[in-house]
Amino acid sequence: MKKIVIFFAVIFISSGIFFQINYILASEKNIILATTTSTQDSGLLDVLIPVFEKKTGYFVKTIAVGSGQAIAMGQKGEADILLVHSPEDEKKFMEGGYGLNRRLVMHNDFIVIGPRADPAKIKGIKSTVIAFERIAQSKSLFISRGDNSGTHAKEKAIWKATGVKYEGEKWYHETGLGMGQTLNVASEKRAYTITDRGTYLSLKKRIDLDVLTEGDAILLNIYHVIEVNQTRFPKVNAAGARVFANFMLSREAQDIIKTFGIDKFGSPLFFPDASKRVEDLGK
Repeated sequence: MKKIVIFFAVIFISSGIFFQINYILASEKNIILATTTSTQDSGLLDVLIPVFEKKTGYFVKTIAVGSGQAIAMGQKGEADILLVHSPEDEKKFMEGGYGLNRRLVMHNDFIVIGPRADPAKIKGIKSTVIAFERIAQSKSLFISRGDNSGTHAKEKAIWKATGVKYEGEKWYHETGLGMGQTLNVASEKRAYTITDRGTYLSLKKRIDLDVLTEGDAILLNIYHVIEVNQTRFPKVNAAGARVFANFMLSREAQDIIKTFGIDKFGSPLFFPDASKRVEDLGK
């Protein structure tokens, strides 16, 4: 009887070790990607991630929030890799020792959109700062994401350049939502807003807003991939993060980015930038 008990005890312990090993191995193949809503809302990740998973055997859990929230996740070690577009916040993240290997992936641009009637008369204005000033002067409704995203950071930088008081004004509303949802609100209210071009084009058929101001250098929208520092957060899947980052800069991924959106919209939603310098973009 004693031998039987010992036998089953050994089997039980062995099984426990086996399942524990399997769990560890499985967890090592999972990657948490914190990213901005534009990469998700545009549909780009729906194309890239299946290719990555099939090629590498890793599984990606995508958490699409504003860049500010994605960076905050990285600062808590709650993500393995970031794909974001808020340069100033990214620099602070790197300076704080939270990230490794911040690398340029792609860019597109921001645009100012609004109702066809254009009550602020900003259509065709080349200076985004002047366009914002006119929106404020006319007290035309402006819808902000208000979520500390990369888009919100860009918007605040433009308002700062105008010197206009906007926060707390009746014509200025914050949604606290992602880009796609904010576009829907702006469309319903016939309001102005700022958006990345990719999300706008991907949702254009569902909203009633026109592109009114574009092409200004201040509207450049740059995306970087950043690995979260495992030295600071031991539980981070550093190996998986590195594989994902390398994939995003690979010829295969860059070719997908280069052509994504052409079949639907007649032009790409993003432009691949692996091996380029930020200083050379937009030239």
